[in-house]
Amino acid sequence: MVDALFGVPRLVAVYDSLDAERGDLEHYVAMVGEFGARHVLDVGCGTGELACWLARVGVDVVGVDPAAASLEVARGKEFSERVRWLHGDATTLPPLQVDLAVMTGNVAQVFLTDEGWSATLDGVRAALKPDGRFVFETRDPARRAWEEWTREGTHQVQPVAEGGTVEVWTELVEVELPFVSFRATYVFSSDDAVLTSDSTLRFRERDEVEESLTAAGFVVDEVREAPDRPGKEWVFVTRRL
Repeated sequence: MVDALFGVPRLVAVYDSLDAERGDLEHYVAMVGEFGARHVLDVGCGTGELACWLARVGVDVVGVDPAAASLEVARGKEFSERVRWLHGDATTLPPLQVDLAVMTGNVAQVFLTDEGWSATLDGVRAALKPDGRFVFETRDPARRAWEEWTREGTHQVQPVAEGGTVEVWTELVEVELPFVSFRATYVFSSDDAVLTSDSTLRFRERDEVEESLTAAGFVVDEVREAPDRPGKEWVFVTRRL
């Protein structure tokens, strides 16, 4: 299932303006250069911000996402014609041999079952060249990020292209670790439409993530902090065995 935020065209159309501060992508671009990657797979590419950024600097990029509405937005961006867009996920990829696979925006947390996560890791590994790298981020459960997901802490109002504004906020629905469920509400001033998007994320412990990577045939070379969110997330730098 695709969350409404990524699958409903009206919500996807405002996604980028509501998440305009994408400093998190800068260190992924930097790692592409650090590892000398020329062929990159962006798993869960969403509206294509990172993929188009990399394409602009001459990297060969494949972007895959299960949300057709998000890919439609991605295809309308500058440099999008240089990206190979795939509707699907890591388990439906065609044969690939990339230098680096990335998973940004805490996409790793949308895989709620062990089976789904394991299948995703298998798909990523199959797409990598021998010794290819897989880099992704996930939140540290100890930081209890969900405690900040309140209406007061997440409320914002932004203008929208269709006219008027959209008012947005997020509220917790349930915390039953390792699962956290929440709801985002969107109110459009142009017609008073109210749309919601329900999401559930899984907060895995570091050793749990490392064990799953080892079982899937990866070695963890390093676990870094996200430069834009120090102490809140782990950035796993792994390599295909």
